[in-house]
Amino acid sequence: MGWSLRRFPLTKAVPLAISRGTTSVVERLELRLNHGGTVGFGETGGLDTGHRAYALEAIEAELQALLPTLESLNPEDRHSIEPWLAPLSPPARCAVDLALWDWWGRQLGQPIWKLFALDGTRGVATSVTLGLASVEKVLERLQRWWRQMPATRIKLKLGSPEGLEHDRALLQAVAIALDERSQRMAVAHELQVDANGGWTLEQAKAMQVDLEQAGVVLLEQPLPARLDPEEDLQGFAALRPFCNLPLVADESCWDLKDLLRLAPHVDGVNLKLLKTGGLTEAWLMAQVAERLDLDLMVGCYSDSTLLNAAAAQLLPCIRWPDLDSHLNLVDDPYSGLPLKGDQLLPPHGCGLGVAPLEAS
Repeated sequence: MGWSLRRFPLTKAVPLAISRGTTSVVERLELRLNHGGTVGFGETGGLDTGHRAYALEAIEAELQALLPTLESLNPEDRHSIEPWLAPLSPPARCAVDLALWDWWGRQLGQPIWKLFALDGTRGVATSVTLGLASVEKVLERLQRWWRQMPATRIKLKLGSPEGLEHDRALLQAVAIALDERSQRMAVAHELQVDANGGWTLEQAKAMQVDLEQAGVVLLEQPLPARLDPEEDLQGFAALRPFCNLPLVADESCWDLKDLLRLAPHVDGVNLKLLKTGGLTEAWLMAQVAERLDLDLMVGCYSDSTLLNAAAAQLLPCIRWPDLDSHLNLVDDPYSGLPLKGDQLLPPHGCGLGVAPLEAS
């Protein structure tokens, strides 16, 4: 079995600013598994959620240390590999998990969603993101999205360092633009808000009337995530009685334990594969969420088509897809994630369904 690791850059066409900073260029890691003539691909990268951070260099070191052990293991025997994955950080585990799933699906000649017994024939509209900026720049970004695709689901980043008045100005301007377009196109447009933990509890309470008046359909991670699980939970529990919108946890929810902890106080959670450690945990979380009547978002960081295609295997389970990062890249090295209008479809190719452009 042959494993190899390489870095590659991703450059955004439009830099993205959120409450924690601005991103324009990132480096990512591609992990390849070549066994028995079949090649599987995984992707990972660094992330910082404000309360937990993983640097690319540390993730790369974890994987380089593990590769000699992986060389001696059979990818068909996942049970022999799992004990070696458990100590890894979530983003390092994600790379190995995805490469194994991709290899297995290609070996069997099936897409992963079909191995999960999901219906991969239905498209779901993805949201596209408006980062923090001046009102003028945010509206320019919105128009750019509309020139690129018929985006009907808009996610507006709030939690501006400039304060609530700037948040209110952005909210009002975008809501008016969506209303005007909805009337002109005779197509409903949906506004979501993600504060990325940029508000205090009192600020989140103060924004509720504004959010409702703007027709916002969900509020994602209004409060900062906390390392202490109980302290983190207290924030959602305190806000819940004042929030009539669907409340979604993102940075606070990493694994099944977090989902179960948060379930009584939120309406949904955002599954991101770098947080969950790959598809294995995300698929388990999706099944449990269905039993608990929790809605799901599936999201991304500065991810390429490879990582977003992995997340798209779960689209049949997802109410609010948020997989737009690859649509804002000038140097995406992969292809294979179908988009019809603004509707994403699970890839129909084998495994994760993605091919490197060098080989496509």
